[in-house]
Parts: sequence; structure tokens; C-alpha cells
Amino acid sequence: MEESSGSGIGLVITAIVYIAILGVFLFSFWKIFEKAGRPGWQGIIPIYNLYVLMEIVGRPGWWFILFFIPCVGIIISILVAIDLAKSFGKTAGYAVLFIFGIGYPILAFSDSKYVGPAAKSA
Repeated sequence: MEESSGSGIGLVITAIVYIAILGVFLFSFWKIFEKAGRPGWQGIIPIYNLYVLMEIVGRPGWWFILFFIPCVGIIISILVAIDLAKSFGKTAGYAVLFIFGIGYPILAFSDSKYVGPAAKSA
């Protein structure tokens, strides 16, 4: 019976870590959207945040639908990550940080400024 209490503790620790990571990402999206001149709450509403993100990076709003198509969603995610990096004056290589998930907190808490939608200027 003692083994089950050990797995329960592991589950609680996993849940706490998951909630902490989720909190960092939600706060990061809030800050990124504010830097782009949008209300922060738009960054934490699922699906709607993808639509607003398309506007921030300069892609048509309907592009958010492409995220939900298998295989296509991966390509769109990469393109949007590149556009997001360029929209904040970063290089396309910075998009790799977004793909690994660490770019969002770095962008949110750095002194990076929104320079405008990258896709519209291209």
C-alpha cells in the first residue's frame, strides 16, 4: 500500500510543475500581446489567441484554421514563429526558440519592441 502513496506524490508534483509552466506561458502570451498593442487577455483565450496572433504577425485571420489540419499545422506553426520573431525585430533563427517553447518567455520579459506585422511588410 505504501507504493500507491508514492505515486500519488509524484502525480501532485507533476501537476504543480505543469500548472507552473502553464502559468509562465499564459503570462508570456499576455505580455507579448500587450507589447504588440493588443489587450493582454486576448493572449490567453484558446483559439481566439491564434486568430489575434495572425493579425499581430500580418497573416490573414483565416490562417488560424490551418493550425488544426494535420501536418499543415506544423508548417503553419513554423511560418508563424518566423513571422512573430521578425515582428519583434528578431531574426528568423529566433523562431527556433519558439518551436522549443523557450522563446515566448524570453520575448515577453526582454526589452524587445514590436516593430509591426512582418508578413505584411514581406
